Amino acid sequence: MINKQSIWLLTLFSLILVLSVYYITMPSEFSEVTSIDKSKTTKKVTVTEENEIIETLKLENDEERSKRISELQTILTNDETTSEEKNNAYEELKVLNIMKGKEDEISTKIKDEYDLENFVKIKDDQVRVVIIKDKHDSKLANEIMNLVQKNFDSKMYISVKFQK
Repeated sequence: MINKQSIWLLTLFSLILVLSVYYITMPSEFSEVTSIDKSKTTKKVTVTEENEIIETLKLENDEERSKRISELQTILTNDETTSEEKNNAYEELKVLNIMKGKEDEISTKIKDEYDLENFVKIKDDQVRVVIIKDKHDSKLANEIMNLVQKNFDSKMYISVKFQK
């Protein structure tokens, strides 16, 4: 018979496996160094592409999330923690996974509907959206805010930032 401990172990193992595969398949370099000849002197400049800004934001978010998941897994595997603490840690793990899915879903909708590179981060009742676009467009920002709010039952505080 499968008990709670076996289910938790299986859940944590699959979570670690998914995160490991994701970490391994991530690109290792986020900037490309090129040389530019300007007034007969050669300078090295870091070329930042649109995707690199988004990838950097995603990497920072994933690192923060991975750190929190690691802390929660420590709580779950510690023999000295109470069952209430373990239940709270497990519930928070579930919420983190749900939020990750929601972020990906919203990001995909923005990409499909407006064809814009973007980054979405959800924390509590706040949603932060970063759009790669040279010009700030308040009408577009309002449309994106409405699109994001449609994904939630409760009122969310949504911020849209345009990044060059």
